[in-house]
Amino acid sequence: MKNSSRRFLMSLVAGIALAPLAYAHHSGAMFDMQKELTLQGTVKDFQYTNPHSWLIVLVKDKSGAEVEWSFETEGPSTLLQAGIKRSSLQPGDKITVKTHPMKDGRPAGTWNIVTKSDGTTLTPRSAVPGAAAPLPPSAT
Repeated sequence: MKNSSRRFLMSLVAGIALAPLAYAHHSGAMFDMQKELTLQGTVKDFQYTNPHSWLIVLVKDKSGAEVEWSFETEGPSTLLQAGIKRSSLQPGDKITVKTHPMKDGRPAGTWNIVTKSDGTTLTPRSAVPGAAAPLPPSAT
């Protein structure tokens, strides 16, 4: 009985100690949730992976140079529930992305809404109950 109590206590302490790390991993603290940008570009890659998928897009800056932007989103199971398949975005597709950018200015952000050139919209968090909606267009 003494060993099981000790194991339980050690497990409990380890769980409490590691909880902040797990929470921090899923934190959106790096994104400026008060700012939403709308960017147009060309899909370079769509990494349909766990635990987070990534959309890599080439966006022209003010000087006309291509800048590689990375947009973080949900894993495949959540994307599939929102109707987004691995084949939904292909290299070369022209898209518009609404994003909450990184606070530190790096070319990255959240994938809020993608609009394809045919008008199709892809909203990754539409299948997540209680997920925060993107900011309204007036906040951009």
